[in-house]
Amino acid sequence: MEKLPKIGLPILILIVIGIVFITKSTLTIGSGEAGVLYKTFGGGVVIDEAPLGEGFHLIAPWNKVIVYEVRQQEVFEKMQVLSSNGLEIKLDASAWFQPDYSKLGLLHQQKGENYVARVLLPTIRSAARSVVGRYTPEQLYSSKRDAIQKEIFEETQKIVKHEHIQLNEILVRDVTLPTTIKEAIERKLRQEQESLEYEFRIEKATKEAERQRIDAEGKAAANIILSASLTDKILKEKGIEATLQLAKSPNAKVVVIGSSKDGMPLILGNQ
Repeated sequence: MEKLPKIGLPILILIVIGIVFITKSTLTIGSGEAGVLYKTFGGGVVIDEAPLGEGFHLIAPWNKVIVYEVRQQEVFEKMQVLSSNGLEIKLDASAWFQPDYSKLGLLHQQKGENYVARVLLPTIRSAARSVVGRYTPEQLYSSKRDAIQKEIFEETQKIVKHEHIQLNEILVRDVTLPTTIKEAIERKLRQEQESLEYEFRIEKATKEAERQRIDAEGKAAANIILSASLTDKILKEKGIEATLQLAKSPNAKVVVIGSSKDGMPLILGNQ
């Protein structure tokens, strides 16, 4: 076996070192991510420069880059909290958040990669306990879900905005009450609906009776006016006009003049 030339071995060593150097000195940051640079011999975490953005980067092999996801993320949390009267309420919520891009170095330096468990989730739990404790189970079950969602967001936001976390939304997905309390609330709501329906029926019947009364009074007034305007002469004149019209019809008939009680003509015949 032939030996390598004396100059070949150093070149091979240099090539290997070069490959290792290039491998350690290059980094590609993916979509929706950013990198925090850690300088081993230059003061540690870089906080006075912008994070490394998406794409290809060259770094010194003795330095390190910690990659964070910087797009919006979602975290779920199930909690047991107490209402204003001390009853245990189960709350199912989620948060939409992302790290503050411009403060990513500070976030890494102060909280680390596990910032969600260290900061965000404990803050959400604390805010939820504080907010839910202001309301009764009835309010939580019916009309106050949007209100507590907004209040939990506001109280969480007050804290996490100083911890370099951008909170976008808090969503209360479910509020679970103790079974006995839930059934009692549902019975109460049904009774209230039945009471409202009964009141509606009474009001409707009252309005219908009033309408009929007004209609009857109107008809009675019209009859009084009509009776006052009908004299004997007008009635006789109308009778004569009707008799003449009937006499002109082609059907066979017998007309007897002046035979009725009031002197009006009588018309006999069935044709």
